[in-house]
Amino acid sequence: MKKILIIRFSSIGDIVLTTPVIRCIRKQMPDAVIHYLTKEKFKQVLEYNPYIDHIYTIKKDVDEVLLDLIGERYDFIVDLHNNIRTWRVKMALHSPSKAFNKINLQKWLRVNLKINILPAVHIVDRYLDAAKPLGIINDGQGLDFFLDPDKSETQLSLPDDFQNSYIAIVIGGQHATKMYPVDQLIELCRNLKDNIVLLGGPDDAQNGALISKEAGIHVFNACGNYSIMESAWLLAGASHVVSNDTGLMHIAAALRKDITSVWGNTIPEFGMYPYFPIGSNTINKMIEVKGLNCRPCSKIGYKKCPKGHFRCMKEIEPQTIIDSFRA
Repeated sequence: MKKILIIRFSSIGDIVLTTPVIRCIRKQMPDAVIHYLTKEKFKQVLEYNPYIDHIYTIKKDVDEVLLDLIGERYDFIVDLHNNIRTWRVKMALHSPSKAFNKINLQKWLRVNLKINILPAVHIVDRYLDAAKPLGIINDGQGLDFFLDPDKSETQLSLPDDFQNSYIAIVIGGQHATKMYPVDQLIELCRNLKDNIVLLGGPDDAQNGALISKEAGIHVFNACGNYSIMESAWLLAGASHVVSNDTGLMHIAAALRKDITSVWGNTIPEFGMYPYFPIGSNTINKMIEVKGLNCRPCSKIGYKKCPKGHFRCMKEIEPQTIIDSFRA
């Protein structure tokens, strides 16, 4: 029986993208003991995952759990974060390990010199490469997200008219340059005849309220009023999901929803686009403005467009997003 530690500290989306590693180890090494180390605020993403035996969490520093981890005597560490924190863990535990390839050089060249030598490989497959020493292979079954059954009635909290059918639009994002502009969201919502549920965190609540007010009564602002798990249940009930490049997009993919993803300063070629099972017929439309010589301007994002024009998002017409539903 092998004891295995998987490490990923952030973010919601990145942790969801590690779930094939967890499942493949469990299914292909059924006698293994699987532990996962992450930040406390992201535990909710994993706590209903039946493939994990124990979740260790930290608030800020690995010293909070290092002695406990040393006592576990792991046979192997799958490092899916690959930074100074994970290096410290590996040095303290003295266990065999492998870290995933962050392809930082290739990303730097793409962002700064516009030289494209990015591998045509999704980050999920790079994560799985870190488990190859265990003999693990990709099972092709996509992402996992296990819903809290106690939150199963979340959809019933929506207004009566919304409970049977709605489109979910994720308006938030970790960085402003990854977010579809509010005025275009208003136009998008006005032109859609379906009921719409806006999803996002507390920071998106004000924009959500404005969009709902300006677009009409068929738009319900759920931003800031639902937890990640509750938002996942709302995604599960949606007929289609429109999303920026953000964590809820990956949860939607794990729930096998039809997705239209909208890309600003980041690009799908970084390998973090919606990931579905092999052979899936799920709609996966990625909307982006190609040919801009300033894009990508960052591998993550900025508070505002460095050039001031934000063409990567402003040139995406709301009708283009609507047309993607017909794929």
